[in-house]
Amino acid sequence: MPEPDRIIRSRTVLARTGLSRSTMYRKIAEGTFPAQIKISVNGAGWRESEVNQWVDDPVMWCARKQQDNSDQPQSVVRHRRHRIGSMTD
Repeated sequence: MPEPDRIIRSRTVLARTGLSRSTMYRKIAEGTFPAQIKISVNGAGWRESEVNQWVDDPVMWCARKQQDNSDQPQSVVRHRRHRIGSMTD
């Protein structure tokens, strides 16, 4: 029986991939890096197997995902950016 897939947090993902946080989220938006999954109201993680596949061969991960999702529309991950000092007192 195969082991269940572990969920890893962003600090672990960044350490394994060597990417910066901004590059990782840009690649998620482009569809060239595994997207995170929601694990709680304020928490998210990544499937360890998907991150490991990306580390083994980033180019093939992207091509394989595009083939798997060729019938489905691409979803884009959007992040809110907050500007400090933009709120009025």
